[in-house]
Formats: sequence, C-alpha cells, structure tokens
Amino acid sequence: MKDTAMTSKSLFAAATAAFLTLASAPLALAGDITVTDAYLRVSGAMAKTAAAFMTIENQGAEDRLIGVQSDLSKRVELHTHKQNSDGVMQMLHVEEGFAIPAGGHYTLARGGDHVMFLGLNSVPVQGDAITLVLTFEKAGEVMVAVTVDNTRAPVAGGMEHGTMEHGTMKQGEEGNN
Repeated sequence: MKDTAMTSKSLFAAATAAFLTLASAPLALAGDITVTDAYLRVSGAMAKTAAAFMTIENQGAEDRLIGVQSDLSKRVELHTHKQNSDGVMQMLHVEEGFAIPAGGHYTLARGGDHVMFLGLNSVPVQGDAITLVLTFEKAGEVMVAVTVDNTRAPVAGGMEHGTMEHGTMKQGEEGNN
C-alpha cells in the first residue's frame, strides 16, 4: 500500500512539473525573440475592433517591432495612447513601431502600447484563438497564437479601450471596444 502511495505521489509530481513546463512555454519563438502571455480582448458580439496584448522578450541585440498582420480584421496596427489638448485620451497608430531593448522585454498592455484590430472580419469569442504575425527589423516574422480572454482584469491604473478615441478612421471602419 505504501509503495502505491509513493508511486501516486511521484506520478503527481511528474505530471505537475510537465504541466508547469507547458503552461510557462513561450507562445512564439524566433531567434532571440520570445513572445509570452498573448491575449486578445473583444468588447462584444457587435464589436468592430479588438486589441491584443503580450510580453516580448529579447535575448539578443536591440530589435524593433515594426509591423503586424492578421486575417481577423481589415487593418492591424501598432497603437499607443496619447492625451490630446482637451485632456481626452486617444489611441494613435505608431508607424515607427516599438523598440525592444537588448537583453530585456517590452510589454504591450491595456492602457499602453498594444496591437489594434480595426474593421473585424468576424468577431471571435471567449477562448477562440487567432493567428498574429509580428514583424521585427532583425528577427523577421514571428507567428503568435493569441487567445481571446475577455475576463482578464486590467492592470491597476489601466484604461479601457471602449472609452478611447481611435484616431482618424474612415466612416464604418471602427466600432466600440
């Protein structure tokens, strides 16, 4: 009986270690770039926009995230928040992209820099996964699986996308998120 109990404990420990290894595995890896903790938020069934967030780790020389692609929407852009002269926060396209420091990380987070999907072709629901291709100056293209997680709470002090102005858009390309 004691041998069975020890075997069960050993199997449980091994299974737990395997799960933790898989759960902490990067979502994407290319050269010195690793992408982890990627998730997408969509505000509802009628949403025209969505936003993705993640952490980009760089084990090499400085690189730059310069582009994003996805079939989820008509346009996909790198965005940031900026307060206008009226004190209203706006989301703006960042054409030059985001510098990823050498030996460091860069976090795309709610209330900060993020990937913006404009003119959704379809509206994914909780648990769905979409494919996003990140383009870096040095590392090239990195394909990332991004899961819809509308239940994740914002980081303290973060802002909600539904209260933002999304910059200059053509009529009909944008909705609430």
